[in-house]
Amino acid sequence: MGMKGKVALGAVVGIVVIGAVSANSGDDSSDSTSSDKGSSASAKAKPGGEKEAAKAAEEKKVAFEGDGDFQVGSDIKPGTYRTSGNDDGMCYWERAKDASGEMDSLLANDNVTGTSYVTVKASDKLFKSSDCNDWEAVDTKAKGSPAATMAGDGGMFRVGADIAPGTYKSTGNKDDMCYWERTKDAEHGLDSIIANDNVTGSAVVTISASDTYFKTSGCTDWKKTG
Repeated sequence: MGMKGKVALGAVVGIVVIGAVSANSGDDSSDSTSSDKGSSASAKAKPGGEKEAAKAAEEKKVAFEGDGDFQVGSDIKPGTYRTSGNDDGMCYWERAKDASGEMDSLLANDNVTGTSYVTVKASDKLFKSSDCNDWEAVDTKAKGSPAATMAGDGGMFRVGADIAPGTYKSTGNKDDMCYWERTKDAEHGLDSIIANDNVTGSAVVTISASDTYFKTSGCTDWKKTG
């Protein structure tokens, strides 16, 4: 049975969480990674070796494919993973406590446009992914080059790595489909949410440096205003 018909437990579009102000706990995960070890000296010495090494390093980032059922602990390790570039809204993922396929086995799930981060816990038994781009392991301690703008339908952004903390504005949202969410982790449970809203017209949100992720869907692009 196809899994896309299931309600995404972590998708709380239409629900405003009030008073959820727990401090950022980060991603309580031991980040599994396929290691980005350097290429051998002989490879670098060859003409074009640097390009080959870069290609090999890029390939090593792929932790598992975007389609399939993966047993946690044997097929994939616990940790935080990312899929990006999903532009058709058909990417679906699911964390499950068993392989029964029943609704009460669901721990969290979502349909994704753009990017999604998911933390797979050691207590999870199964991770399901359908029509997603490949998943790569994420070092949640790594710093990036945070931007001051983000696509309004870009999915999830890691605060301090993908985007800078601050106040952002999205204007011209006409159909009440703009949804944003500040979260303390990538487990996608209701208790992961710090604050969220559905917006028509202009949306303004302050993303704290203690937030871990910001999620946006159906909005116009966001620009940092302060």
